[in-house]
Amino acid sequence: MNKRNVVLGLALTATLALTACSGGGGTSSNGGGGGGTGADPGDGGTLHVLQTADFSHLDPTMGFDGGVNNFYRLIYRTLTTQSTGEGAEGTEIVPDLATDLGTPSEDGLTWTFTLKDDIFFEDGSPITSADVKFGVERSFDPELAIGTPYARLTLAGADEYEGPYSDGDFASIETPDEKTIVFHLAKPYNDFSSVVGQNVFVPFPADGDVTATSVDQQPIASGPYRVESYTPGSELTLVRNEHWEKSSDDVRAAKPDSFVWTFGLDGATIDERMIAGQDDDVNAIAGSVQAASISRIQTPAIKDRTVSGVQGCTTYLGLNTTKQYTSNPLVRQAISYAIDKSAVQSATGGTLLADIATTMLPPTIAGQKEFDLYPSEDNAGDVEKATELLAEAGYPDGFPLVLDVRNQPKMQAQAEAVQQSLSKVGIDVSFNLIDTATYYEVIGTTSQQNDAAITGWCPDWSTGATFLPPLFDGRQIYEKGNSNIAQINDPAVNARIDEINAMTDLDEANAAWGDLDEQIAELAPTVPLLFEKAVMVVGENVAGAYSHAGFSGGIDYVSVGLENASE
Repeated sequence: MNKRNVVLGLALTATLALTACSGGGGTSSNGGGGGGTGADPGDGGTLHVLQTADFSHLDPTMGFDGGVNNFYRLIYRTLTTQSTGEGAEGTEIVPDLATDLGTPSEDGLTWTFTLKDDIFFEDGSPITSADVKFGVERSFDPELAIGTPYARLTLAGADEYEGPYSDGDFASIETPDEKTIVFHLAKPYNDFSSVVGQNVFVPFPADGDVTATSVDQQPIASGPYRVESYTPGSELTLVRNEHWEKSSDDVRAAKPDSFVWTFGLDGATIDERMIAGQDDDVNAIAGSVQAASISRIQTPAIKDRTVSGVQGCTTYLGLNTTKQYTSNPLVRQAISYAIDKSAVQSATGGTLLADIATTMLPPTIAGQKEFDLYPSEDNAGDVEKATELLAEAGYPDGFPLVLDVRNQPKMQAQAEAVQQSLSKVGIDVSFNLIDTATYYEVIGTTSQQNDAAITGWCPDWSTGATFLPPLFDGRQIYEKGNSNIAQINDPAVNARIDEINAMTDLDEANAAWGDLDEQIAELAPTVPLLFEKAVMVVGENVAGAYSHAGFSGGIDYVSVGLENASE
């Protein structure tokens, strides 16, 4: 978010992060992990996916949001990955290309993994430890380093290494034989088994012609599907990778023969097609319905084709602490008081599509602590308190503020609610609209950021370690691929992050992340807005679908299929 929430965050947009669905005549449920369909998918057929926007990148070193992370699992494999299933079952980290979750040294500075047998690229060549090493090395190239940062954050010597194309071999990764890969860490990191499940650990042929740009144009599959055709912004087709061996993969069911994505559709058009459910759309899935369509999916027939679940993400307003006005903590606190969160919730679709957030850590994170440092009656904003703080900061008449917003109806509606809230305290908000497909790349480039941005974050795995450090560690501010949108660099926060990361007691660490969330909130670098939900309608013939808590509430692509492949 992580995973950037394209909800937001992706990470996270409703069309990318929330490509979730159900169908096949089953019923849906709405529990903590989301609802699933009752029917089991059969083998074969083509599953269609309707989206408003294209994926951010096909190169896994660059993509970093809930929707594209979900998609990557169809064509790529990593040493470990998230499991399948609803709720906590789906977010469990399990072996993928590796035989187990790795073996750390006694001092925690070295981790060793062994590769499985019968793992191949799409051309039939075996995947070796050298290929895994090369895949990780690519992620350090300055032009590619806009995706998940965990390799850069954990491996020894990462600060001095800039990838294989300029620096050659990376000494912190050793490959004593074709099946063994050894990672040397800068400091102990107890969650390293989860780190190697991130996108930058996708293998690519070390002795091939893989360049810095070739993978984004033509992926090299290690998963059950390969890219047959791709027209950016329009359509993408996956077909089976005949060299993928099911015997080596306990995660991917890979039921359909092919997947076809259609991009560039209007959100209202997608809702109309999914509700009508005609022709190829009986085999289709899509993202979360728009707020305007909620009332139309309450009939029994449509409810039978509806699945819902929590995203496990946080939609928030990031305040750039390097800018003239938002560098002042009193201003940021004033903004925190002024926001009418109930209006933002209504703009998102009301209580069926979002709960109001007062913390950055979502309820799905172990150790989440409930608090509200900037309360207001009915969450409608405290104009009086905000005005008082602005006067104390020296801005009694307010000031102008530029807000980065995705060019997508829901996000613009959220932005308008924020704009109206802040106008009541004299803050004049103007919008910088950014295309959905490039939004996170733009706001993740520090030189292109404006005063604030509506964005979001989803955890890469379900602990605070993948939520607070990427967003608030001042040592993780990068010129490109930056997730610390607030650009906050507070020594006390940085030090506490190090202390928690060094804890060996998991329960102690989880509780400490909850306390740190509150400590950060006192500085007000962000305004938590919503915990959004996913509500999806899918075709009648779709089966095996459920909301996966690890992918922004989206459907787990590796589990879904068709009930009847002949339809």
